[in-house]
Amino acid sequence: MKITAVEAIPFAIPYTKPLRFASGEVHTALHVLVRVHSDDGVVGVAEAPARPFTYGETQESIVAAIQTLFAPHLVGMSVMDREAVHAVMDRTVGNPTAKSAVDMAIWDVIGKTLGQPVTALLGGYSDSMRVSHMLGFAEPAKMVAEAERMREAYGITTFKVKVGRKPFRLDVDVCRALREELGEEIELYIDGNRGWTASESLRALNAMADLDLTLAEELCPADDVLGRKWLVERCPVPFVADESATRPGEVTRELLNGAANAVSIKTARTGFSHSQRVLFQCDGLGAEVIMGNQIDGQLGTLCTVTFGAAFKSTTLRAGELSNFLDMSDDLLAEPLEIVDGRLAVRQVPGIGISIDPEKLSKYRLDQGN
Repeated sequence: MKITAVEAIPFAIPYTKPLRFASGEVHTALHVLVRVHSDDGVVGVAEAPARPFTYGETQESIVAAIQTLFAPHLVGMSVMDREAVHAVMDRTVGNPTAKSAVDMAIWDVIGKTLGQPVTALLGGYSDSMRVSHMLGFAEPAKMVAEAERMREAYGITTFKVKVGRKPFRLDVDVCRALREELGEEIELYIDGNRGWTASESLRALNAMADLDLTLAEELCPADDVLGRKWLVERCPVPFVADESATRPGEVTRELLNGAANAVSIKTARTGFSHSQRVLFQCDGLGAEVIMGNQIDGQLGTLCTVTFGAAFKSTTLRAGELSNFLDMSDDLLAEPLEIVDGRLAVRQVPGIGISIDPEKLSKYRLDQGN
């Protein structure tokens, strides 16, 4: 099971509406399809989403890192030697989504070769996850309407609300409208993408004290070390580290420093191998986890649920698994379906990704076939 080739194919699919949040906005999914070929003829597939305003990676840099830095050294290595593969990639700093896509594609090769679902190889705890939907910046009425549509069409009752605007009353009004219009049966939590200061964050939390929020994510920058710790000590709900905890070492640092007491796991930035390390660190330290969303397409979402359903800890909360619904199209031959608020893993060898060749031809940006 030796690697014979690693492909990085850039593609672009427009969103049906701009996705806006405190650290930026996204109009088009500028992602990279990663394929790892083995000498047995097996092809593993994954997706790398470019998020330059969060991790500094662009679509062009992801392609370049994989094609020029990783692939020449990975060809000839066994897919079973995952630690050696990561040692090769880690000679280059950064590039988390490029490395993660290669890692997940290798797991896909292993699962297909062994005839086992990757979710079973990882842990096999459940066959599905509850779904949370992310609501981006808009007027209260529009965000309420989107949440109502998601509940009616897909049975989703957990919503992650993007906050971090100034003045913060805009976001307080949105959360209050969601609670008043959708009732007590829905779950609401907030994500600030570092848009507020620590003091603004606490004022906003106090203003929403009666709304029964369940989590608060990245309300202020982690680099504001004293302010962040001061805020976490006063936060009435678990405080989630997301973009401040992109590697296992950062996760441990944030938890032990008191800068967070919960962690968002995103397979788009830690793959399957390092997501395991993050999860086990959190389990050992007693920190809650949530499966996050990197504004993934269906490929990335399938990877997220593959990992999230594999472990008990990651199924305790709804995973952020629905934002592919905001894309105008996708590359999967068999689209994902959210039913009764849940998304199922695919009980087939590998991850279950099958690419529609016509769609890939339509949306790819390079000149390949």
